[in-house]
Amino acid sequence: MKLLKTMNVNGKVLKVVQGDITDEDTQAIVNAANSHLKHGGGVAGAIVRKGGQIIQKESDEIGYIPTGSAAITSAGSLKAEYVIHTVGPVWGEGDENNKLKSAVSSALKLADEKGINSVALPAISSGIFGFPKERAVQIIFSETVKFLQEAKTVKEVHFCNIDSQTSQLFLKEAEKQEGKK
Repeated sequence: MKLLKTMNVNGKVLKVVQGDITDEDTQAIVNAANSHLKHGGGVAGAIVRKGGQIIQKESDEIGYIPTGSAAITSAGSLKAEYVIHTVGPVWGEGDENNKLKSAVSSALKLADEKGINSVALPAISSGIFGFPKERAVQIIFSETVKFLQEAKTVKEVHFCNIDSQTSQLFLKEAEKQEGKK
């Protein structure tokens, strides 16, 4: 884990971290899932490989969640207690910006409702779903900042990505946000 930036937003902590989300020391991690909650590849596959089949089993019991929505399972043997599965849009399906906003806010609201105090978020939809990374990062960052204005139990959010390019985009967005103050 490489901490790139820590900032304060409305009394809450935002961190930009480069590393493996499955190793994040937060109460919940967010999985960029597909609607059928079949966790085969990308971040989802890594979460199940490291956390165990219990995550897939609990996801199978949930079944289907529409794009822009979120569901929660235990985290198996991960450091986190929970995995929040959120479904972002596939680039080209239409209304992608609003669907990504909904996916981010659904995940964070679910964390808040469950009394979770810290969450790690990846760059939802920017991998195999093809959402342009820079645009995804801007939307995810701004939705998170907006959410933190109203959050009751969520006190800390980590933007956690394994690749340097995405981590640097989150760092750039954090610095841009800080410059607005």
